[in-house]
Amino acid sequence: MPETGARARRNTIGDALRRAGARFRDRPALRFGDRGWGFAQLDLAADRVARCLLAQGLNPGDRVVAFGKNSDAYLLLWLGCARAGLVHVPANFALTAAELDYILRQSGAAALFAQAGLRATADQAGGAILRGSLDGGGGGGAPDILAAAQDPRWDGAEPPGEGVRDEDLVQLQYTSGTTGMPKGAMMTHRAILAEYASVTIELEMRRDDRALAALPLYHTAQMHCFTMPQLLAGAFTLLVEAPQPALVLELIERERITSFFAPPTVWITLLQHPDFARRDLTSLRNIYYGASIMPVPVLQELRQRLPGARPFNCYGQSEIAPLATVLRPEEHEARPGSVGRPVLNVETRVVDAEMRDVAPGERGEVVHRSPQLCLGYWNMPEETAKAFEGGWFHSGDVATIDAEGYLAIVDRTKDLINTGGVLVASREVEEALFTHPAVAEVAVIAVPDPKWIEAVAAVVVPRPEAPADLEASLLAHARQHLAPYKVPKRIILAESLPKNTAGKLLKRELRQAYAGTASGALGAG
Repeated sequence: MPETGARARRNTIGDALRRAGARFRDRPALRFGDRGWGFAQLDLAADRVARCLLAQGLNPGDRVVAFGKNSDAYLLLWLGCARAGLVHVPANFALTAAELDYILRQSGAAALFAQAGLRATADQAGGAILRGSLDGGGGGGAPDILAAAQDPRWDGAEPPGEGVRDEDLVQLQYTSGTTGMPKGAMMTHRAILAEYASVTIELEMRRDDRALAALPLYHTAQMHCFTMPQLLAGAFTLLVEAPQPALVLELIERERITSFFAPPTVWITLLQHPDFARRDLTSLRNIYYGASIMPVPVLQELRQRLPGARPFNCYGQSEIAPLATVLRPEEHEARPGSVGRPVLNVETRVVDAEMRDVAPGERGEVVHRSPQLCLGYWNMPEETAKAFEGGWFHSGDVATIDAEGYLAIVDRTKDLINTGGVLVASREVEEALFTHPAVAEVAVIAVPDPKWIEAVAAVVVPRPEAPADLEASLLAHARQHLAPYKVPKRIILAESLPKNTAGKLLKRELRQAYAGTASGALGAG
């Protein structure tokens, strides 16, 4: 018999936002600069943006790339896409035109919305697609997201996106892999909302929270672990463009912030800033860290200097929306180096190459089953099949697990570098450096760094005709071809690279050889 209750049972991100708008109404939801938005205002703005996008000729399922730094307009584009049934594609604002062009073409994007200050890069990328702006500066009648959100001309009697379904795609989250080329993790409304349920419970989000959002919204951690779940829970979010230490510390004191997330690199910078000791930070109730491994000494200092704040260690990856495990505040004393146990909607194992559970304390790969998981990688069937081999999602992360189910990450995927919480594929950097005429061989690895935790380092075997200033030449070359965060922090010249008898490069030996090599002054800051 025909299905008659599908719409009544539907649960999309647009539905969740509408519920929050009706529930919390005029309470403050978001502030960016001098603009504030109540919950009902955000819901209305999402409707307006959705109608504006659909009026440009976009159709449900079309991919819309967002290229900008943090702003209320950036969040509004995401909410409007979700409401309209469009697929939001966040792009790192530090990408070069060539890197952005790859995402536009690989995703088959129908539109690109860019921040005014990034217009020059955006204009160099992509083909004949719809172009618009996030916050002004589009010109020529191009649609502008902030303007549409505030324009009553986009009001209407019929709500947009009534045909959107739970299982529809809502986001392509590009993440680097060992192949060196970014992969678009296909996230559905259902998967992301399952993760929001896990986050809200496990990270103890409350409607009286006052959150500071300073990390990039293009990154799943800030958007989907914190800003969106906090919004749906009724919390207030103060959004800023970037985590500038002095500003962050000032705002925590002035705005009586209770909730703040940052990767270890940012926490290290904050701890080292002179204002950390001068500001009143006692309003902090919950502090969160993740996106890369937190050194235990840094964690211990953070806990000592913020004794009234409760620390949560958050671990996961984009493909799981992204939270997989949490180490709760009361668990830190016994296991400060652990990432905790799986959250509400995640089942996690640590397995050997034959998918057998490893014994407590032994190393293995982290694999997951969860409704939070992506459907696979956009237009990459082989990579998708490999990632879900054996009926589990393979994280590529190496960990140990104890008898009580607590995980400790031993290492990231060997060909990925987690620098400041952002993943960099070593092969992508290698290929860029290989185009320099003086490079004979190159291997890119991670070296320990006091600020970035892992820094990108390139071990280079030069050609005989290499110039005397090869290091500087290589860095200048890298800056022309790579986003700043991918540029090596250190160039190490070597006579040869270690290989096995089959000719395979042994990066493991390079990592061991340079394990004590802190990044120098040669690379990008």
